[in-house]
Amino acid sequence: MNIHEYQAKDILRSYGVAVPGGKVAFSADEAEAIAKEMGGDIFVVKAQIHAGGRGKGGGVKLAKSVAEVRELADQMLGMTLVTHQTGPEGKTVHRVLIAEGVDIARELYLGIVLDRSVSKLVVMASTEGGVEIETVAEETPEKIYKEYIDPQTDMQPFQARRLAFKLGLEGDQIKHATKFILQLYSAFTETDASLMEINPLVVTPAGEVLALDAKIGFDDNALYRHKNIAEMRDTNEEDPLEVRASEHHLNYIKLDGNVGCMVNGAGLAMATMDIIKLAGGMPANFLDVGGGANVETVRNGFEIILSDPNVKAVLVNIFGGIVRCDRVANGIIEAAKSIDLSVPLVVRLEGTNAKEARELLANSDMNFEVASSLEEAAEKVVALI
Repeated sequence: MNIHEYQAKDILRSYGVAVPGGKVAFSADEAEAIAKEMGGDIFVVKAQIHAGGRGKGGGVKLAKSVAEVRELADQMLGMTLVTHQTGPEGKTVHRVLIAEGVDIARELYLGIVLDRSVSKLVVMASTEGGVEIETVAEETPEKIYKEYIDPQTDMQPFQARRLAFKLGLEGDQIKHATKFILQLYSAFTETDASLMEINPLVVTPAGEVLALDAKIGFDDNALYRHKNIAEMRDTNEEDPLEVRASEHHLNYIKLDGNVGCMVNGAGLAMATMDIIKLAGGMPANFLDVGGGANVETVRNGFEIILSDPNVKAVLVNIFGGIVRCDRVANGIIEAAKSIDLSVPLVVRLEGTNAKEARELLANSDMNFEVASSLEEAAEKVVALI
């Protein structure tokens, strides 16, 4: 689950991480009132959407008066903000962050993520603040400094100091940066985050180290431990079909292809998408119905897949281990009868009672294409399109 910048900063602030002052506004009136309350000469008005590159798209602007804060907020609220991460359709701005202006001496980068290749958290820092970290990794990878954290000891002060030295910080800046990094690490681990990114991390002329921007993603599987964070979810920022799928406890991710996929098991789903591409098609979604592919689950899955107008055919690929294939076949038949299945359907069932399942499908009065292998299923569904 992702959250907005202002929410991320509130969480970081609660862990003692230094961030500039600011509040969120949902109207121009609120924005004006916040600016008056904050005081000062320089403000930053920042559109709040779940995407990077907001500044380049016109979603981050400086204001030199309270009146200008109101004017900019009025312009941003309701606008469709297009960035390199939103795609051409953009996202509607429903809220803006009014932040205090900060004098900037240097812009840096700091991030924490799990490196699955070594099963450790890695704290990354770079002198290239304000630049997409993917661009830095591709063009100047030597400018990314990493500290891998032993899960038995957690991050140690010397590791934070080592990163501060590599960033070229001096004097009190090192002390401030070390404290910042250690507190950010505590926030990451204690909230079960999957990503924390501070870009830019700024150093002021006075030597302070501040999170000028903040991006946090959380492990969905741990949200039950953090009800206050779960309440920060903004479904307006998510794909409507993905929101609908989550309500039915289905793992669904919308893609750009035209072959709808219904599979049980994440690994099998990934393999299915690969085989579809190998056969010359493009998957329209990732959909893992889990171990219990019953009538209701299959029906909900079909309805979500078919709600995507790009879907021209559907491939069901179920391995019967926890659930018997014949039960899945009956579920598919009953679900298909209750919905408007307007596109071709290819079914491949393998595992316990797979032979009985194929007979049930073949003898039903439904227009199913039955495949005996994954390769055959992929070739059939692509051919039907």
